[in-house]
Parts: sequence; structure tokens; C-alpha cells
Amino acid sequence: MHEAQHGPIPGFWGVIPAGGSGTRLWPLSRANSPKFLHDLTGSGRSLLQGTVDRLKPLCGDNLLIVTGAAHAEAVREQLSELGDDDLLVEPSPRESMPAIGLAAAILAQRDPDAILGSFAADQVVGGTDIFEATVRQAVEVARHDYLVTVAIKPTYPSTGFGYIRAGANLRIEGAADATIVKAFVEKPDGPTAQAYVAVGEYSWNAGMFVVKAATLMQMIEDYQPRLAQYLRIIAANPFRLAELWPRLTKIAIDNAIAEPAAVDGRVATVPGDFSWDDVGDFASLASLLVESADAPGVKVLGESELVVMQDATGVVAPRSGRTVVAMGLEDIVVVDTVDAVLVTTRERAQDVKQVVEQLKLTGREDLT
Repeated sequence: MHEAQHGPIPGFWGVIPAGGSGTRLWPLSRANSPKFLHDLTGSGRSLLQGTVDRLKPLCGDNLLIVTGAAHAEAVREQLSELGDDDLLVEPSPRESMPAIGLAAAILAQRDPDAILGSFAADQVVGGTDIFEATVRQAVEVARHDYLVTVAIKPTYPSTGFGYIRAGANLRIEGAADATIVKAFVEKPDGPTAQAYVAVGEYSWNAGMFVVKAATLMQMIEDYQPRLAQYLRIIAANPFRLAELWPRLTKIAIDNAIAEPAAVDGRVATVPGDFSWDDVGDFASLASLLVESADAPGVKVLGESELVVMQDATGVVAPRSGRTVVAMGLEDIVVVDTVDAVLVTTRERAQDVKQVVEQLKLTGREDLT
């Protein structure tokens, strides 16, 4: 066993892609106010702020946030400590590869030995000490030129996540748990997911990546050469961002780099034994909230005095200032905002996304 290390890791940068609108959490989460800007756990900190809090002990002030133009002002407001060069603003959404790739191109230019850790802005992680120890292991593996993923042990056979299939231990000093990645697997169907959990060598792909900036740029060069070319030009000439950004391939880092690199034996993984949730819908949100002390089975996100439940259970988010009353209903979800009210069940929580699509189709973009 290695002694616990403390203090920021030299040369390590925390990179936080802050994108996506979280449509399954509508009407709390909207395109102009996505879920990472919200406090969804009752902690007093937004998911974005929580991600920064988690990374600071590891990276100190070495932080890069990548977000869309529509959210840049709100991000700066929430993270007042950010320096001028610490916020990269995307002119339009291009998925995760261009966002993380731009951060890598800029960091590789600043420091050839820089290591970046990319962690999404909209996830909830528990067990801070375990998280820190896991990332420190991942950094040691990244020093050996691997793209390192943090694998989350499945707690149930989810069909909503991609999976990582782990292979042999890499025997890297300072990273006793690191293994080679055999393959990335797309989201499975129910029986396949059950088989993955039973076998034990499959983990959830939580989209957490640790890698040398220069190594990632080399991988982009190998698997997405045109993208690499544009990213290097933008990093050297930031004034060309608006002109070149629309030409970048719209692709996720998993498909662009991680999957082909795994086939070539260039991807490693370390297990993350901390609790993790991507707060994908109201069902997972409900599991993160504390039950009301005087109302068993009732969870409130917001002011509990605005909620009255009689013979009813579920999760309620009172956000309009009105009082919400429910009677004789089990396992419901009620979200009351100024311009829209959602009433559903936890069982149907995944389907909220379809409502947002329907609103767009009927010309109600103002609500999405």
C-alpha cells in the first residue's frame, strides 16, 4: 500500500466540459439554464461548483472550463475565481471531442508534459478521499502515455451507459489497480447488461479521462487527423476560433479516440470505488435527495414548507413560489416552475426527454 498523497499534483490540469442541456430534467433544466448550473442535491453548490471543489485539491488553480457561448456569463458568475484564460468558450456545440481536444491543444502548447483530467460538470461524486486517490493513480498511468479512464463499478444492469471491458493488470508503480482496456462497449440491451454485471470485468464508462495533453494530441492526429490540424491552428491563433470551429467534426471522445485507441492497446483504466451518479433523470435525482424527516417517502428539492403531501410519496421541486399539494399518489414527480409544471412518476422519468422533443416540434422552443 502507498501512503496517501496530499497537495496538488505537479503539472496536472482539471478540464471540465460544461455542456448539454439535461432534457430528462425538464423543466428544471433548460437549454439556457442546463443542469450543471443547478444545485440538484441540496448542498448549496451547483453541480459545476461541486466538480470544481472536487478537483481543486488535485489541480490547484490549474483549471480549464469549456462551455458554450450561451452559458459563459453564468459560469463566470458561479466561478468568480476563474482567470481570463481559464474559460474556453465554444461558439456552438460540437460534442465532447472538440471541447476536450481544444483544451489539450492549448495545454500541450503551454507545457509539453502537462497532464489533463477531464471530468463532466454535471455528475455527483461521493467519497472525496477515494476519488482523489483514484485520480492520483490515473495520473501515474497517464505518465506512461496511456489514455486512462476511470471505471465505475456497476450497481445495477444499466442500459443507459456504455461499458468498459478491463483486461490484465499493468503493474505500474503507484497505480496498483490499473489494467489495460480490452474494449469499449456501446449501451447494451437488458439481458446483455445483466450478463456484464454478472461477469464482473465490465464497468460503466463515466466519461472521466486522464491523459498527457501531448499524448491526446498524438491520438487525435492518428485517428482524427483533420481535427488535430484545426485544433493546433486554433490553439496557436485563438482569433481564428469562430472561423474554424464550425469545421470541427461533431463527435464524442469515446467514438473519436477511446474506442480505436483501446483496440490498439493504448487505453488503460483504474477502478473508481466512490459513489457516482450522472443525475440523468428525476429517478436518479430522487435517490440523491434526503428523505423528509416528518414525511416518509417524500423528497423535496427546494423549500419544504411549500410542499404538502397527504398519503403521497415521491419527489417534488417547488420552484415557482406556489404551494404544491399531492394526495393519494405513490412515487410521483412534480416539478413546478414559473412557466411550466411537470407531473409524472419515477417509473416514467426517462421519458421526459420525449416531452421536450414534442414541445420543439409544436413550436414551443421558449419552454425548452
